[in-house]
Amino acid sequence: MRMARRAGYAFGGAAALGAAAYVVIYLYRWQWQRTLLCAVLLLIVEVLLIGLATLDRLGRLEARVREGDRRREEIAAQLRAAEEERRAGPRFAWLDGDGTRTFVFVPVLMVTGAVLSGLAWAVERVAGATTRPLARRRLAGRLAPLAAPPGGPRACGRLPDLPERPALGPGPPRGRLLRAGAGAVAVALVAALFLGLSALTETEPPRRGDATATSVLFAVEGRGTGQGRAALAARQVWERCRDATAVPLVEAGLAELAEGRLYAGTVHPSLSEHDEHRLVGCLEDTGIDRVLLDVRGTGPINGQDTPG
Repeated sequence: MRMARRAGYAFGGAAALGAAAYVVIYLYRWQWQRTLLCAVLLLIVEVLLIGLATLDRLGRLEARVREGDRRREEIAAQLRAAEEERRAGPRFAWLDGDGTRTFVFVPVLMVTGAVLSGLAWAVERVAGATTRPLARRRLAGRLAPLAAPPGGPRACGRLPDLPERPALGPGPPRGRLLRAGAGAVAVALVAALFLGLSALTETEPPRRGDATATSVLFAVEGRGTGQGRAALAARQVWERCRDATAVPLVEAGLAELAEGRLYAGTVHPSLSEHDEHRLVGCLEDTGIDRVLLDVRGTGPINGQDTPG
């Protein structure tokens, strides 16, 4: 059972780390649909881990309750057995008889005890009356070295002051320092990750590139789709991604190449590096069923590369 719990925690932790890593990766790539899917998966795994921890805790509490009930039942059974034994037999079996025997053991024992107590009291009184002065003198002689000097504490001169030392309080335990350091490192890593993602996913002001135009070459891959459906999907994704950049793609044409599976898009004027990154992420983040777009390459087009 313990091995199963450990395996569940290990699997859940690995899945959570993987989902969190892909959330960061897809955020960097500007692929929002995949980011949302990984974020939902991360939430599901976290809920799963919380459920496993809750069930584990409830199992431990239930085991403690069962152990307490079992112990209580054992004690109750022992008490019942003792009560039954007490009720089964007489308390003083040696007093039971038919009335023909005379039991004088208890009275004799009581009288003997009273006599011995009286003798002990008499011996104590005689010893106290005869040895008290001698015992006091002996005790005074033993305590004489501990007596104060005749002139009091100041007769021996001023006592030297003890050197002052700082109080040594108990320092913080090592485990607490380690936990505090680990917490500080975790907070610093989370802050650095947040700031880095903010800088990478922040929308920059609209600006154009230095070239005349920007070309994008991508392939369309579909499962169980014909050439017409692939061409329609390519144009749908291209039209949707024209609004993904900071600069609106007003003059953006799409040409079909290689039997309807390869397409080339041309954006005029050219895009900046940031907008180009956003356009590629939007194209690869396809939301059409059984269709996948693979960007083969992007690049600038200068004036001398364009036909006359």
